Amino acid sequence: MTPSPPDAEAAAEFIRRELPTGGLFRDQHWRIATRPFPISRQLFKELETLGRVLLQFYKAIHLLYRHSAAGKQPEWISRLYDQGKPESLIAIQRDPALKSELPRVIRPDLLLTDSGFSITELDSVPGGIGLTAWLGRSYSRLFPDRASQIVGGAAGMQEGFRGIFGDRQRAFVMVSEESAAYRPEMEWLLNQIEGWDASVRDTRFTDWAPGDAVYRFFELFDLPNIHAAPALISAAKERQILLTPPIKPCLEEKLSLALLWNRNLRAFWRQELGESFFQRLLGHVPASWIVDPSPLPPHAAYPMLDLTDWQQLKAMSQRERELILKVSGYSEDAWGARGVYLGSDLSQAEWSQAVDRAIDAFPRHPYVLQKYHKPRAVDFEYFDFESRQEVPMSSRVRLCPYYFVVGEGDAARARLSGILATACPVDKKIIHGMKDAVLAPCEVVDS
Repeated sequence: MTPSPPDAEAAAEFIRRELPTGGLFRDQHWRIATRPFPISRQLFKELETLGRVLLQFYKAIHLLYRHSAAGKQPEWISRLYDQGKPESLIAIQRDPALKSELPRVIRPDLLLTDSGFSITELDSVPGGIGLTAWLGRSYSRLFPDRASQIVGGAAGMQEGFRGIFGDRQRAFVMVSEESAAYRPEMEWLLNQIEGWDASVRDTRFTDWAPGDAVYRFFELFDLPNIHAAPALISAAKERQILLTPPIKPCLEEKLSLALLWNRNLRAFWRQELGESFFQRLLGHVPASWIVDPSPLPPHAAYPMLDLTDWQQLKAMSQRERELILKVSGYSEDAWGARGVYLGSDLSQAEWSQAVDRAIDAFPRHPYVLQKYHKPRAVDFEYFDFESRQEVPMSSRVRLCPYYFVVGEGDAARARLSGILATACPVDKKIIHGMKDAVLAPCEVVDS
């Protein structure tokens, strides 16, 4: 029986009962919201069309890399993307047989700010697909009269994930040991999709057949530990299977956000994105720089920073350090909240250590410096099962829209199928799915 919406305790109990046996993540918990997270219709419309922009951005990144590798764009671009990668991995992403492959799942991290939202990262191998599907289904059941207002509704994520594989009737989701915490959510997700032969497998699995699809749920830095990798890559090259996301590290680097701001590449971005998409991205992606320790001429400075050497970051005051350092990619520290350092939240000594770490790491895995736009405070509620009360929480919120790319080539379209809201206590500076976070689907409201 569906509880009455005003009854917070009944609502929370309903959601808790909806959790599958064993949960959705291994050893991970969160606070239960008593309602979906509200977003305005204007924001929804903006997010609904953002997928098209991000898909075009991925196409442009891929073209930029390939043209650089072929000598049609400056050589330093592909050299930067390839930095720290083994030659075998570079050869795979340059293989002509995989030329047209792009990510079929796009998930940006959006922080709600006073001026709108900031796009701080793009993830093409995201966790949370099953979780967001479960949240959409559970809260649609809890509030059946408002189910149509929940982004994706009860089945949008399930339909979206199924859609990226086209007419392929059998698929395997290969989850690595390193990503094993996400296995339960993917098992739950596949069990919800009727009429489709799909299952979760470990990375020793090789029993696919021509025409099958394989969804890669492992990071590329982990490739040497993936037993099935050689067979998987060979089958993808020979077009025996569809492998997604593709083995292309250039599409999984945060440094692409810094290159978006590089004035030497503005003509390229305008050409490939169009002026409207280009300006839209610049309006939401915080100014970003690649921490390359190569010396500048003595009369030059990094744009918008007025620094002539990255060592000068250390001397900035805490107020000036509204900056984030993060690993660009291809590293075990490049996902989640690992390898992320917020300057204004660290002591001078801690910040100096982070700067040294970023400078020293450049040859292996570059760091990106990003302007930090402080997320605005938002009131949201969760249910405390110990006190049996609904608790209001001043929060900072990250929205993760999930776009599933359906169709091939020029006919490909990125469809918004769900939005995961993560609300963290206002004193937490870096937002992620911690145990103190409230997780909820998003609901469109007229405001």
